[in-house]
Amino acid sequence: MSVTAKSGLALAAAMALLAGCAEQPRITASGARVFYVDTQGASSVCTVPPKVELSAGQQAEATMVMKNDGGWCGINVAQSGPKPYNAGLLVGRPEHGRVHVHKVGDVSRISYTPDAGFGGEDRFTVRMLPGNPALRVMVTVQYTPPPAPPAPPPAAAPARRAPAKKR
Repeated sequence: MSVTAKSGLALAAAMALLAGCAEQPRITASGARVFYVDTQGASSVCTVPPKVELSAGQQAEATMVMKNDGGWCGINVAQSGPKPYNAGLLVGRPEHGRVHVHKVGDVSRISYTPDAGFGGEDRFTVRMLPGNPALRVMVTVQYTPPPAPPAPPPAAAPARRAPAKKR
């Protein structure tokens, strides 16, 4: 067997092992999939309303309180059914973070990630399609700067060499 064939078999075996270890998506009651990656990276503090009702052509408001620890915080919205919206349009940008709208199972999640080092208030507005409902979100971001590193110990005075003795 050639080196190329052996390499190909080794690669195929490794791929088969990895495929067996891959996390399978969670299936919701409607058959929609929720992937593992969609559940990872949330902030350690994320307080949002349990349910936000959106009405066609109307604007709703919600609050979000989160910790700035590198994670996101998200609000779930859905059409009746429930089923996710087809798209979300950012019509009012946040000043101190990023917004991402995507489908997660039977809902659309509107996620906010604050800029590194930001603490304070921010806001953004998203218009959902179809139906044109809008959601204005007021965000409070808690940020505690990391403690300052300890000061280095004082430098030791250079050692003095004793003068050489004459013989």
